[in-house]
Amino acid sequence: MISWPAPFIPEVPGTGHPPQLFDTSTGAVRAVNPGPTARMYVCGITPYDATHLGHAATYVTFDVLQRALRDAGHDVVYVQNITDVDDPLLERAHRDGVDWQDLAADEIALFREDMTALGVIPPDHYVGVVESIDAVAEAVRDLLASGAAYPVDTPESEAGHDLYLDVSREPGFGSVSNWSREQMMAVFADRGGDPDRAGKRDPLDPLLWRAARDGEPSWAVEGLPAGRPGWHIECTAIALDRLGMAFDVQGGGSDLIFPHHEMSATQGVLLTGERPFARTYAHQAMVGLDGAKMSKSKGNLVLVSKLRADGVDPMAIRLALLDQHYRTEWSWTPDLLTTAQDRLDSWRAALSVNAGPPVDEVVARLRSCVADDLDTPGALRAVDRWAQECQRRGGSDAGSPGVLARTLDALLGVRV
Repeated sequence: MISWPAPFIPEVPGTGHPPQLFDTSTGAVRAVNPGPTARMYVCGITPYDATHLGHAATYVTFDVLQRALRDAGHDVVYVQNITDVDDPLLERAHRDGVDWQDLAADEIALFREDMTALGVIPPDHYVGVVESIDAVAEAVRDLLASGAAYPVDTPESEAGHDLYLDVSREPGFGSVSNWSREQMMAVFADRGGDPDRAGKRDPLDPLLWRAARDGEPSWAVEGLPAGRPGWHIECTAIALDRLGMAFDVQGGGSDLIFPHHEMSATQGVLLTGERPFARTYAHQAMVGLDGAKMSKSKGNLVLVSKLRADGVDPMAIRLALLDQHYRTEWSWTPDLLTTAQDRLDSWRAALSVNAGPPVDEVVARLRSCVADDLDTPGALRAVDRWAQECQRRGGSDAGSPGVLARTLDALLGVRV
């Protein structure tokens, strides 16, 4: 799968600090301690609708993390999947009377445009489920052979049975979310699970492989009934194939903590006999609109593409996102965009002067904030103070505006 063009990342004098992140699995802020190369996996879109600000917040957050890791001297291998075959996509295509592959292709193309406009560094591996069928099928076969997967009768399919994971086979199940069984059951059905499916050993067992049904896409693979992957196994298979076990950061929205990241980790451990699946689990808080989580299913969306079509500067959109700490839930209002545009105008005016105040302290502060659990609001305030001083008093350092502009581009992805 083709991703999108990589933005130029300027060099900044000095070296950044090793970043720290809040790890969902331990409930604490911990140092991310990769080797020379940091390995990061962030769950991607299901392409049945356009990129909304909740998506954009997630990908901008992990873009800043990637920039912080690079600034601290690490190479980064970044993997992102695309769930380009799944029930929501098929249902939307059926509703709209279009081919599911055409719908996916159109929305993936729009997502690429949005990410390019927002200055997001593309993944090194941008991987669709459709192109990963063989890797997913191999993982399902291995789980079946080990006894960690089992068939469930499926009369509506000629293949005869679907395949499910037996979560009881992994004693560490629940260690990513640290949720109680009651908490898990409360959301499982709303987040793609089927707790009432007859024949399952446990209501929380997730689907690994869905046997072919009439009118649905399916693949014939060795050792399995003709069919298609379940949701969670795709990310396990892609992550293991491209990164291996114990990669450094698993990222995504907080609605993926359970079941998606819990199940992905459980499957990885059962497939390899090793743990952990990921060393750190970091999650973007939900973005709301009109009192509810912004989501495709609810239709309460503010679309990046619509804002861009209305003439909004993508850097103002990015600044509005960066002004919210990634772990704090927030709701979109037009005032946030007005504030971001005013900030962008102020910065551009300050950085357009021939000379300004010294920037060593503000560059150090930017690095410190970004490394401190991605404190992007604190970083923005540090730049505000420099811009205000520059406009009030001016300065004599001819190099400072250029250094700060390059730092903003490199660390925060804000092109001024």
